[in-house]
Amino acid sequence: MAEFKAPQQAAQGSPERLRVAVGCGVGATIETYDFIGFGTAAALYFGDVFFPDSDPLSATLLSFATLGIGFAARPLGGIVAGHLGDRIGRKPVLVGSLLLMGIATVLIGCLPTYQMVGIWAPILLVVVRVIQGLAFGAEWGGAILMTFEHAPRQRRGLYTGITQAGFPVGLLLANLAFLLSRHTLDDNWAWRVPFLFSAVLIAVGIFIRLKIDESPQFEELKESGELVKNPLLEVIREDWRNVLRAFCLRITETAGYAVSVTFVLSYLDDDEAPDVSGTTSLTALVTAAALGIAATTLWARLSDRVGRRPVYLFGCAVSVVWGIPLFLLVNTEAAALILIAFVISYAVCQNSLAGVQGAWFCELFATKTRTAGTSLAYQLSAVVSGFTPLIATALYSATGWIGPAVLFSCYGVLGLVATLLTRETWGEHERREAGRAVTASAEPALPASH
Repeated sequence: MAEFKAPQQAAQGSPERLRVAVGCGVGATIETYDFIGFGTAAALYFGDVFFPDSDPLSATLLSFATLGIGFAARPLGGIVAGHLGDRIGRKPVLVGSLLLMGIATVLIGCLPTYQMVGIWAPILLVVVRVIQGLAFGAEWGGAILMTFEHAPRQRRGLYTGITQAGFPVGLLLANLAFLLSRHTLDDNWAWRVPFLFSAVLIAVGIFIRLKIDESPQFEELKESGELVKNPLLEVIREDWRNVLRAFCLRITETAGYAVSVTFVLSYLDDDEAPDVSGTTSLTALVTAAALGIAATTLWARLSDRVGRRPVYLFGCAVSVVWGIPLFLLVNTEAAALILIAFVISYAVCQNSLAGVQGAWFCELFATKTRTAGTSLAYQLSAVVSGFTPLIATALYSATGWIGPAVLFSCYGVLGLVATLLTRETWGEHERREAGRAVTASAEPALPASH
């Protein structure tokens, strides 16, 4: 029976497939809550708290530079996690990354302000932000790989989409926390409490992840003695083209988010920009994030039906034309139109791409180097997105809102080109083959003849 175990599992998925997808999604929720919460705090609070001696524009630039440092650290976390995930297993990486993220996030809530310790305040902020970046860089590859390798072949888009939906849940929780704290606490505690609260979420997340089974594909690879000594070196040497393609595909989604959400939050909070309250912008983002939970899984499910490339092409095409309309809508200062702007930016532009990435990126790489390849491409793109709010702010100061609008559209063009240059991994041929495999795996085995 052992020889039939792998094909049957690939067709039907492991018995733990749903629990793994939800468990990885819960972890992704918590890590996103921690990491994205920093972006919201950077846009709304950190300029005044950690860089008070600067003028408002310089304070915003410094705040976003600190945000970008965390993104710059993510590739290193992804590299280390990718190596360990392909060498010792996916599960230990998942637990370790969540624990590290939790420690760093709680420390942010405990940091002294510039008024308390002077220059040491922003220095300490940078240190814990780097730790956050390392942890978040280690997170995605392990979570997606675990889900992908437990999932049934015909529904890998949906299952990885469930894990990817953890990111809008984290975004929702983070911004809800800041929305509530903004109205219930004074400025000294309004930014601290959301970070301190993550200690509770981390404890829950680690408990769940400890109960998740290791990837069956990794276990089979380990039993067969086919583990690679240096997965990172091999994927760079043998599969660098797919790393580059996935890198460009990812930039459209993550850097687009950095413009349309992170920068726009700061833009709407600027005294010289549209007169929009922080409550209005955060409420719009919270609503978009809530819709994004369903949108991510629906886009992912659609990719199981029509292929990865058509869905990605649609998301990139919308991003190309959305830059200028986005700013025209938020410039109206009308709450309903600002809500529409955030919903289209997030639930359509961002979620249509994020929902597909889990399955598509995993299918581009072989099992033995899958964690290294996907993590490297995914996290290298984070460097670009991490400094995008800083670039958008500089463009805004030089050209007005048209600069960030064009930047957003340029990211869409990059994704459009990369999509056309990346092979379809779930085309009509692959879908038919998977259907036949499911039918075959469901048929009872014939008794052996003697």
